Amino acid sequence: MRRPRWGKSVTFFGTSGASTESPPASDEGPAEPSTTARIQAAAGPPDGRAVIVCGSDRTMLRVVTELVSSGEQVVAIVNPASRHYDRISELGAHVMGVRVISESLLRRAGIDGKDGVPSTARALVLLDTDDVHNVHTALTVRDMDPGLRIIVQMVNPRLGKQLHSLLGDCVVISGPSLAAPAFVADALEDDELTWLEIGGRRLVAGQAELIREPHLTVLADTTSSATPELLPMASADPSGDIVLGTGIRTVWRTRDVRRAGWLMALRDVLDRRVRRIAAVMAFLVIIGTVLTHYIGKMDWLRALYLVAGAVTSAGIEDDKFSEAAPWAKVAGVLVQLTGIVLMALLTAVIVDSLIGARLTRVIGGVRGRPRNHVVVCGLGTVGARVLEILSERGVAVVGVEHDEDAPGVQTAHRLRIPVVIGDSSNEETLRSAGVQRAQSVLALTDGDITNLESAMVVRDLNPDARITMRMFDHDLAQRVERRLGLGHSRSVSMLVAPAIAAAAANRRSQVTVPAGRRVLLLTEVAVEPGSVAVDRRLGELDEAGGLRVLAHKRATDPWDWTPAYDGLLRGGDRIAVAGTRSGLARLLLATRAPNA
Repeated sequence: MRRPRWGKSVTFFGTSGASTESPPASDEGPAEPSTTARIQAAAGPPDGRAVIVCGSDRTMLRVVTELVSSGEQVVAIVNPASRHYDRISELGAHVMGVRVISESLLRRAGIDGKDGVPSTARALVLLDTDDVHNVHTALTVRDMDPGLRIIVQMVNPRLGKQLHSLLGDCVVISGPSLAAPAFVADALEDDELTWLEIGGRRLVAGQAELIREPHLTVLADTTSSATPELLPMASADPSGDIVLGTGIRTVWRTRDVRRAGWLMALRDVLDRRVRRIAAVMAFLVIIGTVLTHYIGKMDWLRALYLVAGAVTSAGIEDDKFSEAAPWAKVAGVLVQLTGIVLMALLTAVIVDSLIGARLTRVIGGVRGRPRNHVVVCGLGTVGARVLEILSERGVAVVGVEHDEDAPGVQTAHRLRIPVVIGDSSNEETLRSAGVQRAQSVLALTDGDITNLESAMVVRDLNPDARITMRMFDHDLAQRVERRLGLGHSRSVSMLVAPAIAAAAANRRSQVTVPAGRRVLLLTEVAVEPGSVAVDRRLGELDEAGGLRVLAHKRATDPWDWTPAYDGLLRGGDRIAVAGTRSGLARLLLATRAPNA
């Protein structure tokens, strides 16, 4: 099966339902939802225990909205200075306005469990933008109630991976990891990949030739696209299978976009001003050498040495000039004075080029005239993750960022992706990135106005480019899409909030993976005490073509992706599975308690 060209059409989906975010309403009627992948939530009624949410930004507002709309009782701990304070109060949440979170405050909020008695609160959600504050609060809460469910949003993914060993029942959610695939999907307009988070791992499902080895399992044998075999034990054509893996295969990037490199850096330093000054100095050296040779009766090499020394201010040390005519001595002094001025100018221009351009800009710029590439404006945490995904897909990409110390700039240097340092709303900066010949532009800075200005400039320079903006203000995003027609807009908070709310409410979510004209569902299922599945062997749950167990988790242990299939299931265990709708329905009946 031939791999499709990236520019034609890879859609990335996260468990937050990023790819199915509804577009703004229009006069033409509601748009049809995406059928490529859907996130479906199955939840029982709330148990009356509250969910505590700590934060102050827009993600906090979205999460509280999601929880309240699903019938959850919410206690919101918000900084009174937050501009969302009043809006959160209007949603129906119990708001506690404080600037510093303390242990006594957490107890008043509902984290009051002791001696084996669970807390009044069922879960704690930490959404502070500072990872250190989130970790500090999480550790404090874990000491107060070892059994409380904690959901933490982390910016640093490496730090997040270490929290599981420290906090036990903890869900770590990375906003950039969830949101970035949706932005990439808009840029590439492709539907071959499905991203999901299951069993404590970030995974991707798609064609085997696109997924990095080793593959975790084969989801479908698509030898017959009309009637693919789901969950096969073996496959006659592995390259055409739909498989589950931990990442996508790295593809060598085309050379449509190249970093400037040292030769381009040297060219930028030796700009037109330097070349003009050097040309004048060379002219003086040539004329002076000729005149000295014929008038002073010297050989060519000695004449060149004397004149070059005079022009470059190295001085003249020769007996011939002590005996020369007065007019020759005056001419030598004038040449030397001219050389002093020229050398000063040359030094000033070179120093100005080195300091003004800066090393990162000179070396990381764009070489040549890139075409059919993706321009990413704003290389923060989301932009950095977008660069990584695009690089793995082999897509030609150029980054634009005004802050040389931004996380994405370091990522771009590591991946050898060219970066233009400058304001992304400036026309000259965008021209340097080649937006007039780009296929897609992603405006991912932290400012709505900057992203809007960038999109408007791009539309003027390249009306055919696909534009996706990161917009924090949902109302503004709706009006921009409807009135200005500047392309799609996405909100990181709206992409991340459903996943956080589902984790806080302990709802089961499932991801749909298409396989030809059939679909598979991937989800996590809890084994309830007293259910039929208790004391059965894990391998007995597998059904040929109907269900496959992917991973297993004991109540207090981490996820095991190489489980012992002869091990017995216990109440409170969780299993990650892939199955058909009928196979999953039978599993849910087997894992549900009789009185549920």
